[in-house]
Amino acid sequence: MIDVLISGGGPTGMMLAGELRLHGVDVLVLERDAEPSPAVRSLGLHPRSIEILDQRGLLDRFLAHGQTYPSGVGRFAAIEKPPVPLDTAHDYVLGIPQPVTDRLLTEHAAELGAQIRRGAEVTGLDQDDDGVDVELADGSRLRSRWLVGCDGGRSLVRRLLGIDFPGEPASTEWILGEVRVTMPTDELTEISNRVRRTHKGFGIGPSGDGLHRGVVPASSVSEDRSVPPTLEEFRAQLRAYAGTDFGVHSPRSLSRFTDATRLAERYRVGRVLLAGDAAHVHPPLGGQGLNLGIQDAFNLGWKLAAEVEGWAPDALLDTYAAERRPVAGEVLSLTRAQSELLSPEPGPQAPRRLLTELMDFEDVSRFLAEKIAGTGIRYDVGDGPALLGRRLRDLPLSRGRLYDLTRRGRGLLLDQTGALSVAGWTDRVDHVADVSSELDAPAVLLRPDGHVVWIGDDQDDLCAHLPTWFGPAR
Repeated sequence: MIDVLISGGGPTGMMLAGELRLHGVDVLVLERDAEPSPAVRSLGLHPRSIEILDQRGLLDRFLAHGQTYPSGVGRFAAIEKPPVPLDTAHDYVLGIPQPVTDRLLTEHAAELGAQIRRGAEVTGLDQDDDGVDVELADGSRLRSRWLVGCDGGRSLVRRLLGIDFPGEPASTEWILGEVRVTMPTDELTEISNRVRRTHKGFGIGPSGDGLHRGVVPASSVSEDRSVPPTLEEFRAQLRAYAGTDFGVHSPRSLSRFTDATRLAERYRVGRVLLAGDAAHVHPPLGGQGLNLGIQDAFNLGWKLAAEVEGWAPDALLDTYAAERRPVAGEVLSLTRAQSELLSPEPGPQAPRRLLTELMDFEDVSRFLAEKIAGTGIRYDVGDGPALLGRRLRDLPLSRGRLYDLTRRGRGLLLDQTGALSVAGWTDRVDHVADVSSELDAPAVLLRPDGHVVWIGDDQDDLCAHLPTWFGPAR
């Protein structure tokens, strides 16, 4: 029996596979497509996702293939404002095409020992108290202790579980194309900028490798979004909005996306869970979709591993949905708001003008920036100081830096007193007696995902909190 089957080999599935393998969990990723998709549906990573990569020692790989840009609020709803500083050691956005992100996360999972099977489509599932039986399109069957559906917005796993996916259906559709053009760059840029003054959902510009990435509203919402648009359809919509098709030809990819906004009513049924787009879909405004999925996987991985390894406290796995579903709900609200603010109609333009003025206040800009960056999340782990429940940014220590100590995906007690102990939990929690001039607390206990779940200097109080997240002492 396999410990965990993951349906879907995108960034969420591969991030989860890597997290599980850090704990020695037997993992098999089932990906329907025989070959990786070349489509660039996501263009970058936000600060919290960048922190996650750094926590696992992956960031240098990604930086070698991307380009950094200032973070901050930037262009919330295409409102141009200067960036504001965020409380992170990685205050930038990493521009990197999704196929590269997919490849690097896949390589990481494989290096750690995850099994990856392409051309393997899940078509059915049954579960009992001990495991999950999964049927594949070729008629074969697999059995695992757990199954995680990371199979996208049209998730078959979610539908087989009968989980409702309420929200708003698509009212607008866009065509996304990676193409070559014949029009000179200066002329193309001038036309694109002119069109964007009144149509914020339009844009075309260089994307590297001699290609241009274009986005244009479609003429209508298609009945079957899985059917890719044709080059002629893309050309026709470019002409309709810009008066020219820019000489587009030789597409590397053509795809559709919509403003459909939905959130799964449940993230778990028995031994089957959902993560990434299988649990939530929304317009790509703010570029949060891929980032949200990676962060789902980062939250879920260590908790599911604890279940497999047998040390998980009661209800630990349930905190995955309790913590991540509200985060997804906030992202959906944020993208809904941006969608409204992008409308050229007089009604939405009034609050847009008001927000444009409000964003001149640094606190307002920082609030919005933290929402997009993912650095403002605070999980409910009990009452206490403002840092409790938040992720701890990378800190300089007297003997290095914090994130260098988080590579193995274990809990960590950062003890500035040098007088505390994690005896009884040393197989799950590392104890680091070190100091940082940037940490205003005697000691903090971090979960494997870097969120603070205890602050103090009392050994008895620490021992009372350790079982909540790391099970009983051994």
